[in-house]
Parts: sequence; structure tokens; C-alpha cells
Amino acid sequence: MRAASGKTSLTTVVTTLPLPIRSYVRREGRMTSGQKRALYRWWSMYGVDATRSLDLNSLFPRPAPCIVEIGFGMGDALLAMARSRPHCNFLGIEVYRPGIGSLLRKLAALEMKNVRLICADAAMVFRSLLTLHSLEAVYILFPDPWPKKRHHKRRLVQDEFIQCLADKIRPGGRLHLATDDAGYAAHMLAVLERSPLLVNSAGAGRFSPPRTDRPQTKFETRGGRLGHRIWDLIYRRR
Repeated sequence: MRAASGKTSLTTVVTTLPLPIRSYVRREGRMTSGQKRALYRWWSMYGVDATRSLDLNSLFPRPAPCIVEIGFGMGDALLAMARSRPHCNFLGIEVYRPGIGSLLRKLAALEMKNVRLICADAAMVFRSLLTLHSLEAVYILFPDPWPKKRHHKRRLVQDEFIQCLADKIRPGGRLHLATDDAGYAAHMLAVLERSPLLVNSAGAGRFSPPRTDRPQTKFETRGGRLGHRIWDLIYRRR
């Protein structure tokens, strides 16, 4: 397997994030020795430089439709999608380094060729690094809902971000969101319905059937045991 082009150190990427308001806080906890070893050994293979515009085709061994997952956590859903769709390339965006280390270890063990990772703020990546109509699909699965009203400004799904995101999806491409927070579900629906570039696949103002065209995440499984309802939203790019 050849290395992805345009690498930079993980520390450099994390410390150069420019946004004053972020949709996350870095609650990393303790990294295991295995996760640390994976970061040291495999970041140069799977990691992507987040300081310059991305030529997606150059990041992978062969050109293919590119799918992005924003905030992949421990990476189980991203890995499952990449294994089930070898004809597509996958780009994961995350700032949680234990999750990145865990996924790197799995990618290396399976010798995956169609996955690359970015450690950076997703809003910055979409605003500055990706080109128009370059993506086949984008997944945002169970982002932090920031339930307190004073924190709503931190929510990732905002009008400006969705406009920027939609610009990067090809016409006919797909945007898939999911949450188990009722307040955030209503917020997501309102924001997406306002976008002139997106069409609700389930019909205007409606949620989609749960887990349509996506794997079940560990977070979702845990929420299901607690009786949490899941809201999915699937939109097509005009």
C-alpha cells in the first residue's frame, strides 16, 4: 500500500485550527499504548495534511467517488462503510485522537486502501480545503447536540456550515445526518429545510427511516438500550 500524499504531523494540524467557536471540545481521556503506537506508526500512511487544498484523487491509490464522515469517533461506522463499499473512497474527519488511534490500528490490520483521515475542525476543512462538487456523500452521525441554549451556537449544523457543505457535494449527491437528541433533531430539520441546495428525500419537513444506508454506531446501540429514539435526515443535492 502506498502512503497518502501531503502529510503533516498530527500535532501541527491540531494546533493550527483557526475557528474561534468550535462545535466540539477535546475531551480525550487517556490514550492507550496501542492507540499511541498506531498514531506514531500509521499516521504517515493514512493521515492527510489539513493545511492546504485537497486533491482527493491524489490521496488514494485510485480515483473513485469520495464519501466523508464528520466526527467518526472510534471509527466503527466509517470502517464498516469503507469495507462494504470498496468502490468508493472515504475521508474521515475527527479531532478525538484516541478514536483516530483506534481506527488507524484497524485500518492497518485490514490493509485498507480506501480510507484517509484528517485531524482538524470539520468547518475549516469544508470552508478551506475541499473543492466544489468534489464529494459523493457526507455523513454526520450523532454530533454533539450542545443541549443548553447558551451553547447552541456551538452546534455543527448551522445555516452557514450547511451551505458550505452542500457546495462541496456533487449535484445528486447525498447528505445523511442522525441524532438521538429531540431538540437537535428539530434544529437540524429546520436548518436543512432552509437550504436552497438540498432536497429532503423523505419529503419536505419529514424525517427518514432510521439507519437507511448507514451502519449502526456504538453510540446508537448504547442509546437504544437506554430507550433513545433515533432521528435520521437524508437530503439530496440539487
